[in-house]
Amino acid sequence: MASSSSTTSPWAPLAAGTFRALWLAQFASNVGTWVQSVGAQWLVLDHGPTVVALVQTASTLPAFMFALPAGVLADLADRKRLLVWAQLFMTVVAALLAVATFTGGMTPGLLLTLTFLLGCGSALVGPAWQAIQPELVPREQLKQASALGAVNMNIARAVGPALGGLLVSVAGIGWTFALNAVSFVVILVALQLWRRPPQARPNETEREHTVAAVRAGVRYLRNAPGIRYLGRYWSFLCGGTTFVDAPPITNHYHVQVTIVSARRNRRLTSRDNLSARTNSCRYRTKQLE
Repeated sequence: MASSSSTTSPWAPLAAGTFRALWLAQFASNVGTWVQSVGAQWLVLDHGPTVVALVQTASTLPAFMFALPAGVLADLADRKRLLVWAQLFMTVVAALLAVATFTGGMTPGLLLTLTFLLGCGSALVGPAWQAIQPELVPREQLKQASALGAVNMNIARAVGPALGGLLVSVAGIGWTFALNAVSFVVILVALQLWRRPPQARPNETEREHTVAAVRAGVRYLRNAPGIRYLGRYWSFLCGGTTFVDAPPITNHYHVQVTIVSARRNRRLTSRDNLSARTNSCRYRTKQLE
């Protein structure tokens, strides 16, 4: 039986129970995130196009700001524990969004603040989630696992907004936030069911300090050609998404154009990100081989 990655089925990682459970939980969370995005933007629709665009900015800005520190934390901390605490944090924030909406206490400022906090949680989860993949599948299946992660994200991107619009029309905006909170609980359950082997803890003298780890990461990003390419792509993706969606507030016409562009950008993002992220996953796994 061939075991090379070239002959491995694209669905092979799903045969691993832990990977399958976390993959399905991640799908539920991704759908919940897009459902909430619809509810949040619908909630501030009457407050003008600036606030609508700032909702997306508040969601994506943390990934641009905290990607490097989050990666360092994923290297230094216990990854499962980090994921559990991050999911707990996001569950509480999403629940606060739901409660504030149901009770009529939601304001644009509060919505943007809580959305930014959710973005911080997502930025914290991303590197740790990617780092645990080698613990879930054999090395020869990492390529397929990365591709399935991209598929997961983009299917959720297609399903989530439609479900969010249906939920807003049938039940109300508050339920989009409540559904997102439940989706985080799904991941918490999947993480608790993961029986991770005990990890050896480095001595204090061997443990790398946070600042030194950040500097080492910057040096590696600067000097490794392939990683430098991925770093530029990620910076452009996060920064571009953040600041394209942030409207210029000096001219109402420009604000309107920015909102239309942001909406069109979200429709195009599914197609473009599917290609770009799949290619970057292929490049990363090729380096591993």
